[in-house]
Amino acid sequence: MEGRFARATTPQRGPLIEFYYSWKQFARRTVMKSILAADIGGTNSRFAHFQIERNGALVLKNTKWLPTTEANSFAQLLEQLRAGDFTLSTDQADIAVIAVAGPVEQRSYCAPPYIAWDIDLRREQSENLPKETCLINDFVAQAYACRSPVGLAARTVLSGKPDFEGVIGVLGAGTALGKATLVPVPDNGFLALPSEGGHAYFPFVSQQEFAFQKFYRDKSGQNHITGNLVVSGRGLRYLHWYLTGNDFEPQQITALFAEEKASETLAWAAKFYGRICRDYALEVLALGGLHRRRSGRQKSRYPHP
Repeated sequence: MEGRFARATTPQRGPLIEFYYSWKQFARRTVMKSILAADIGGTNSRFAHFQIERNGALVLKNTKWLPTTEANSFAQLLEQLRAGDFTLSTDQADIAVIAVAGPVEQRSYCAPPYIAWDIDLRREQSENLPKETCLINDFVAQAYACRSPVGLAARTVLSGKPDFEGVIGVLGAGTALGKATLVPVPDNGFLALPSEGGHAYFPFVSQQEFAFQKFYRDKSGQNHITGNLVVSGRGLRYLHWYLTGNDFEPQQITALFAEEKASETLAWAAKFYGRICRDYALEVLALGGLHRRRSGRQKSRYPHP
């Protein structure tokens, strides 16, 4: 766990809490200000332009998707954003929050495990990013979104009675398996804590599953079969390959799901996702509930448990 987040759970304010309070102060004195929000994923990067209206309302003005793999650096990704039809230039934003799929150091640096380049805001500050720019883990952003109007309106999969003083577990599958927790902080709302739990070993439990694990190792050359490798797009590829003998891309497999085909693959994938959800709820004692966050476009989403 990143040290700054661990320290932030003590009575003193950690850096992320300080950023939150500086943001609240910024919002109070703001009239018609612009916010750049970004989610830098292993497959796609999503950008959003928000505006604070005079009445304090937060309004989404525009969004833009860019393929992460088509940029050879974060600087080039920003250049592609500026060259497109996005309505907010990076040098016109008053504040920016950039979420990235990987562990973040000092709110300014990340070397994402599934992206070929790193992000260093100290180095990239020359790329016309606003002075008030913060880099956070992508599932820290997902965790905070659980308390947004969109998160509160999420569809219930398994009903229960949440403890509003309890921890909320957050996870979601896409290019990899993301995890985080949302911890209540008395008189200060919630604090999101990141996790790299997707790199932990996946819990196979039967001879047939052990055979799939061996198949995965043999075909991929990976010795350590983790949650990232199983409950993800690439995991779907190897699972379908093992069950059917057909090596398809994840998008092809999810298209088969939509046609009500590949039912055995779907059943296995849902079983694996459900197991990850069960284990994570126990690991963090998610008395406040467990939120499954969607990741990526519909055509490449991992199936629901």
